[in-house]
Amino acid sequence: MQLRDMKPGQRGVVKGFLPGNTEYRKKLFSLGVLPNTRFEVTRVASLGDPVEIKLRGSFISVRKAEIEIIDVRPL
Repeated sequence: MQLRDMKPGQRGVVKGFLPGNTEYRKKLFSLGVLPNTRFEVTRVASLGDPVEIKLRGSFISVRKAEIEIIDVRPL
């Protein structure tokens, strides 16, 4: 499943990362988006971009094009 397919209130776990933008992957790592990290989708903008997630006590907003590399498992 992809993070872009999740709705507000849904929770999941980051399984890993798909091949893609390695520079952005480093940025996600620095924000705490790591494999086996639990998160919750808190908001999705009206046009679907950006998506706000809560993980490790912080809220981060990520663009739809940038979350394509995040592989998740819903809880």
